[in-house]
Amino acid sequence: MITRSVQRMRTQLDWLDSRHSFSFAGHYDPDRMGFGPLRVVNDDRVGPRGGFPPHPHKDMEIISLVLEGRLEHKDSLGNGRVIGAGEIQYMSAGSGVVHSEFNPSETEAVHFLQIWIEPWEQGVVPRYAEQAILGTSSNVWKLLLSPDGREGSMAIRQDAELRSLRLESGASIEYHSTRTGRGLWLFVLSGDVQVADMTLHSGDSLAVQDTGGLALDARGALPVEVLLFDLPL
Repeated sequence: MITRSVQRMRTQLDWLDSRHSFSFAGHYDPDRMGFGPLRVVNDDRVGPRGGFPPHPHKDMEIISLVLEGRLEHKDSLGNGRVIGAGEIQYMSAGSGVVHSEFNPSETEAVHFLQIWIEPWEQGVVPRYAEQAILGTSSNVWKLLLSPDGREGSMAIRQDAELRSLRLESGASIEYHSTRTGRGLWLFVLSGDVQVADMTLHSGDSLAVQDTGGLALDARGALPVEVLLFDLPL
């Protein structure tokens, strides 16, 4: 199933322009309630000095990927940091945490993805981590999140994996899922990518179930950047 960028639900405020791949807040689509434990993928652009004031979360894995600009995070665990483009931030809300996210810039917007994944256990101690999103190498899958923290990834409380990829123009790559009963959810950050007989553009997503994998081809003149979730269903 393909969700085109223009099909995403949208929230617009004076400081926020957010596009939702799945149902969120006042936006409801019974056919887009999530994919496995993946519940939220919001593509947020926050204007200068705008942001989300302190609010609570519980029993949710929350990931923020900064694509442009800077994002300031503060929480009731005592964490407080400004993360920049190319960084990923992970917060496991567990038994409960209050946090805020703001754009500290006076002049520039921040563009980031906010991702929520349901955990495999509830009521546990909250935790926080951060690292770079993309590796220095092109045409290589980089593991960002995993249940066991292998390959330098951040360990999350779910049998879910998130990988990033920068695919140079004209290059091809495959991803093979090694287990049955899994689903793959692909999101295009930038560029045009061919998957089987489908062409996906920036902001598009593709959900597939019970497949052995995907083959990606960068057909456009520019590199492609994508995220790929490997999820239990």
